[in-house]
Amino acid sequence: MSGFEDRERAYEDKFSHEQEIEFKAAARRDTLVGMWAAEQLGMSEAEAEAYARSIFELDMERKGSEVVRDKIHADLEAASIDISTYLVEKKMTEFMEEARREIKAGE
Repeated sequence: MSGFEDRERAYEDKFSHEQEIEFKAAARRDTLVGMWAAEQLGMSEAEAEAYARSIFELDMERKGSEVVRDKIHADLEAASIDISTYLVEKKMTEFMEEARREIKAGE
């Protein structure tokens, strides 16, 4: 292989690795924000785990943090819990940062 091909291959490997980290971090974020929302909703541990799993599955089906944010906000609103969309989004951002740190620390 030439030097160019080696660099191209290294770039592709790095990109693939970064994409894998982002996927894992998003999955972890979904679980964390789902558990946080379940706590706000006063769910039992088993209910919270099921709820967090449903949040993760929603993101996998629909591919988007906006869908997750809107679902959680709607659930909180339906339970008459006054938490803004902005706060849900802020929590999601915090949990994404936490998830990235956890995944990178585990490598």
